Amino acid sequence: MALSAFVTGGSRGIGLGIAKKLLAEGYDIAINGVRPEESVQEVLTELRAFGQKVIYCQGNVAEADDRKKIVERLKANFESLNVLVNNAGVAPKARLDMLETTEESYDFVMDINLKGVFFLTQAIANWQIESKQKDGDFSAYIINISSISATVASVNRAEYCLSKAGMGMMTQLFAVRLGEFGIPVYEVRPGVIKTDMTSGVTAKYDKLIAEGLNIQPRWGYPDDIGKAVASLAKGDFPFSTGNVFMVDGGLTVLRM
Repeated sequence: MALSAFVTGGSRGIGLGIAKKLLAEGYDIAINGVRPEESVQEVLTELRAFGQKVIYCQGNVAEADDRKKIVERLKANFESLNVLVNNAGVAPKARLDMLETTEESYDFVMDINLKGVFFLTQAIANWQIESKQKDGDFSAYIINISSISATVASVNRAEYCLSKAGMGMMTQLFAVRLGEFGIPVYEVRPGVIKTDMTSGVTAKYDKLIAEGLNIQPRWGYPDDIGKAVASLAKGDFPFSTGNVFMVDGGLTVLRM
């Protein structure tokens, strides 16, 4: 049976980097995004060049109806799902000081980054449990893409930090709940990664990196995250469920 993986937010940035690495490992892939499928044809063509099955599941993970349609499409195309990568996420539309940010901004970020991820994971986890019960050799993994913002405070995007801190606990909760079924749950925390999400602050981080923000004096790239996820999905860390894997160039290492 072919291995299969679903990467939310997989049509660009970190998600696309992850999808490419999983394809290189022989996975059939489903990616998700909010854009219509006709808008991501170039990406789909690029991914299908790897030779595996690639499908697109359009939808907003924050919306219950969209999540239902996404899961239905996955089940229509894959007999089972080995790997769920929760990568979809948004930053606040405006970086407002936490004393000035709005409920609208808070709800926008939390609904996508945490609430939607929780309930999508719930649905996929139940499907993976069913697959495990049918076939004891079935391998399943859940990998959450969080951020150093889970522990590094940014007062001009508090809602984002809270959403990623919440994902940290969500990782532990699902790890505990799914332990009896042999389904590991991991969290990957990227540092400063060069994507469209960080394009508006490139000059800021160029300066900070040059001044020693990271131990490794460079930006991170989607490929860096993809390599970490592929390693986890291959089962290279079988005794590490619930743990956090830092991919941040040493940014969060305390230094004097």
